[in-house]
Amino acid sequence: MTKQSKIIATEARFPLANLSLSPMNPRQDVPEADVIELAESIWAAGLIQSIAGLAGKKDTAEIVAGGRRLRALQYLAEQHPDMAKTRPELANPMVMLAPDAETAEAWANMENVARRDLHPAEEIRAYGKMEAKGGTVGAIARAFAVKEKHVYRRLALAHLPDPVLDALAANEISLSNAAAFTVSNDMKATLEVLEQARGGNYSDHQIKQALKPDSVRSSDRRVVYVTEAGYDEAGGRKTADLFQDQTFFDDVALLDELFDAKLTEAVETLQAEGWKWVEAIHDSWFCHYNMGLDKFGRVYAEEGQLSEDEAERYDELAELANGDVLDAAGEAELAALQTIIDGQYTDEQRSHAGLYVYVDGNGVQQISGALVKPEDKKAAVEAGILRKSMHSSSGNDGPKSPISQKLRDDLNRVTKGARQHAALRDPDLLIDLLAYQLSHNLRWDKPFGITTTEVPNWPSTEADGYALDERLTTNPPRDMWDAKDLGASFRAFRKKGADHVRGELVRFLAAQFQGGDEKLQALVEKATKPDTREVWTPTAANFFGRVGGPYMVEIWRDLLDLAEDHPTATTFAKLKKGEKAAKLEALFTQSDLRSALGVTEAQAAKIDAWLPEGME
Repeated sequence: MTKQSKIIATEARFPLANLSLSPMNPRQDVPEADVIELAESIWAAGLIQSIAGLAGKKDTAEIVAGGRRLRALQYLAEQHPDMAKTRPELANPMVMLAPDAETAEAWANMENVARRDLHPAEEIRAYGKMEAKGGTVGAIARAFAVKEKHVYRRLALAHLPDPVLDALAANEISLSNAAAFTVSNDMKATLEVLEQARGGNYSDHQIKQALKPDSVRSSDRRVVYVTEAGYDEAGGRKTADLFQDQTFFDDVALLDELFDAKLTEAVETLQAEGWKWVEAIHDSWFCHYNMGLDKFGRVYAEEGQLSEDEAERYDELAELANGDVLDAAGEAELAALQTIIDGQYTDEQRSHAGLYVYVDGNGVQQISGALVKPEDKKAAVEAGILRKSMHSSSGNDGPKSPISQKLRDDLNRVTKGARQHAALRDPDLLIDLLAYQLSHNLRWDKPFGITTTEVPNWPSTEADGYALDERLTTNPPRDMWDAKDLGASFRAFRKKGADHVRGELVRFLAAQFQGGDEKLQALVEKATKPDTREVWTPTAANFFGRVGGPYMVEIWRDLLDLAEDHPTATTFAKLKKGEKAAKLEALFTQSDLRSALGVTEAQAAKIDAWLPEGME
């Protein structure tokens, strides 16, 4: 043995000619193609993993672990006769030596024990070096005995700037931190953020935010609306997050420009349909309160009717759609039938009403219902598409509303009660709405304000002139605070029968009904046809006594079609406020007064349908 081999050590170098495959090596037969592929990888990146063996006589060693690498080195020696001069480290590979035959046999059976795990930074650089020299992912995976997916993930980091890999090698940043730097193509920004992240316990998210402070992600509603293809066509810059399957859109100004252009195009398309006005809202929601839409009038499409054959076809297509087996042609046919059901606006309605267009948080274009602006309501009433309002104000600059906010709140509760009352007529609709809400995250647009402790619209007092279905006003939820056995209580509840259980569910759903968003509420109202005057009649106590005398005079004259100087009008105007309120209540509730005043059939219909401003 040489002087070097006589030194007691765990590793020693041997000339290739002095190495042979040990009978203990489990891999006695290796396909030639695998040997050649591994040889090419070793030639490109070097022998990253040492081989292990048992020392023999006369400077020899038998390889017990790493037989495939030994064959690859021997193949290279055949292909490169001068390898001893050009690549001496390959011509004289390092061998980890076992102290005895027993250890060597254990190594042969557990080769991974003898391997030195590479630091991720070393692994990334080694993979990158092999790839640069033409090594395939498969070849790299076989050379390092790893899965191809692992190689792909490491190669995604191979093009990181050297300072980032140096920081990873020094354990100043984590591997996931290093992956976060792949979102940047800006060297200056990368180095600045790297300095902040070194040892600073930065999260991956913080690094990405620092590298891309102004960029938006593919989930942004503007991106969804414009589409990635539209952004690309306009020349927008993007950066991929290789490890999160996410894309950063870097040209935010361009994205905003494309978003505005598409929204403007939508407005122009709708305007061409004959609407009096169409306006875009750039927010992602449609807020009635902030926009003052309670002063607007609402116009509904004229409902269509399917023929018997069309209705049968609609049900057939809807069933296929629910099973996700409807093709494009079927979807188009179903949409056409749905359009008939939803109804269409007439040219007359379009000429007085308008629409708001906006893009919701999911990037979907939404269109409001048909609305009549306050300044257009008079003309809409004269055209017969709106009922006349008794509100004397035509806008914020006009006279103050004769209806106080407290009275307005009470009237709003009455309107909600009318909707709930009407909903009770369709139990199946209520249960369907419940199932829909429970299976969809509707946030603040949910149709039911579900609670087990309170009914939001439960009357606190007996309201004169206001009579809902008794199921909404009687038998409120039982207080079970002191109940000792809820199991027994539930058994007793079930014994009352399925009809009772269903009835309880339906009435409490109706009591919790809020309406949902504008479109959902319109759909429910079309099905249930709520009528506020069905449950509420204006009286001195609930309305007339709570407004001013001049307003009551205006109501009296309008309902009876009286000129200002008509004796019936002037006589009414001279009454005290309480007398005016009582007289108006009698006009709504007593047929003998109507007879005495000579109320016509048309005037009677107007009285029976009359509602204060804002009640529908």
